[in-house]
Amino acid sequence: MTRLIVATSIGNALEWYDIAVYGYFAVYVSKAFFPNDDPTTSLLLTFGTFGLAFLVRPVGGVVLGAYADRYGRKASLMISIVLMTIGTSVIALMPTYETIGIVAPISVLAARLVQGFSAGGEFGSSTAFLVEHQPERRGFVASWQFASQGLSNLLASAFGVGLTSWLTPADMQSWAWRIPFLFGILVGPIGIYIRNHLEDATPPPAEHASPIREVLLRQKLRVLLGIGALAISTAINYLIVYMPTYVVKTLNLPPVVGFAATFVGGVVVTFLTPIAGMISDRIGRTTHMIAVNLLLLFSIYPAFLLISRNPTPMVIICAVFWLSTLKSLYYGPLAALMSELLPASTRATGLGLGYNIGVTLFGGMGPVIMAWLGGIALIGDLAPGYYLTLVCVVSLVTLITIRTTSAATHGA
Repeated sequence: MTRLIVATSIGNALEWYDIAVYGYFAVYVSKAFFPNDDPTTSLLLTFGTFGLAFLVRPVGGVVLGAYADRYGRKASLMISIVLMTIGTSVIALMPTYETIGIVAPISVLAARLVQGFSAGGEFGSSTAFLVEHQPERRGFVASWQFASQGLSNLLASAFGVGLTSWLTPADMQSWAWRIPFLFGILVGPIGIYIRNHLEDATPPPAEHASPIREVLLRQKLRVLLGIGALAISTAINYLIVYMPTYVVKTLNLPPVVGFAATFVGGVVVTFLTPIAGMISDRIGRTTHMIAVNLLLLFSIYPAFLLISRNPTPMVIICAVFWLSTLKSLYYGPLAALMSELLPASTRATGLGLGYNIGVTLFGGMGPVIMAWLGGIALIGDLAPGYYLTLVCVVSLVTLITIRTTSAATHGA
């Protein structure tokens, strides 16, 4: 089982590592590729590129998901990790705007679009692969999809803490921000090698001439329920991606504070998420997730009120620790719940579509929305708190709907 989990999760880890690095180092990326007299405009362009890449993720989810449903999970997983490695390489090695002009931001945008497409196909294919190999332990094995994201955030944060502590701001802006991207290039070939030696599960029966058509015509409600269940977890995840920028731009604190907070969050998600998955195998998905959602609902706004009133490093780290703990508990059963909403013959397609629409709406555009809301006088520092509370309500209503229907086989 260990080999199966590592091989399947490594692509997801690479995907989230790149997302985390781009978000964590956005202050430096903005100056390298999107220079502007107004730093806020430059940063919005950077996060706009971050968010724009998510618009192609549903396309990747549908195309690569349908490919997985027709020709097997392994074939799709190989395509996604190769494309992700190519995109990471472009960003790591691309000369700055000062060197090659407009070609630089256009190339970075193109690389992000390639990564978005490949990442779109990753979750559906890899989750289907895991739950079909271990159907009796779906909560536990599928939880590693999100635990691997915690490991990715942990590595990206470690680079942030180390580099900003040891190097000068000038070195960081000049060349050091590229180091974590270069590390991502090294992970790609390792993942390709491991996945190439996987034994694929028995392909699902081809019940439908077109998995895409079947999902769009007859399984729309199932996909929508998956999106709603995902909303709060992905919104919090991208809030943590936004945290280093929030700390610098909104709270005017040193970058190392934000990186330290996200490092702590990465540790929590890596180790706690699989435990939550095991618990859900015993007590049921929605019972577990509704309880955690209610804790989130009553924690989010007070956490950001505390941060805005007492913006000290310890307060920020403790707040991120608490939100990461709740996110991990929610994350654990989520992938299994989403997979159980769909039949095997369209599982990768439906998961790819639902997951990536949800991530785009509630996650990828989250940093842009929070940066915009932060500029409104009446909201200001509390922008993340307002945004996440609203999304939390969306997920709670969805979970109650799933629980009161027979859409999921383990929804109770």
